[in-house]
Amino acid sequence: MISSDDKQKNLDLLEKTAGMTANQRLVVMLYAPHPTDRSGAVLETAANLAKLVGMAAPVFSRTRKQVIEAGWLEETERLGHIRYYRLDPSAWARTSSSPSVAQPDVPQTAPH
Repeated sequence: MISSDDKQKNLDLLEKTAGMTANQRLVVMLYAPHPTDRSGAVLETAANLAKLVGMAAPVFSRTRKQVIEAGWLEETERLGHIRYYRLDPSAWARTSSSPSVAQPDVPQTAPH
């Protein structure tokens, strides 16, 4: 059972990620309550995490990379070629989705 403090932390985190894309927020919110090891690392492969949220593995990996570049996730360890990440501990203290999150390239159309 999730405590009311944990619920509030998750709601606060959801509010702090308001400037992110839906997929980016989903990745952050997946890492927040996910079971971790002592270092805070989520010991799941990208393929398993992608399956949990219904994303194609390449989309999940690309989105997670954007979230890492924005400072929301950090690498904790590597086992062979597998990298494990955790939610950056400072994420809980942020006041908004800064630092700015990499937005996907969207083609601009010329005005008519």
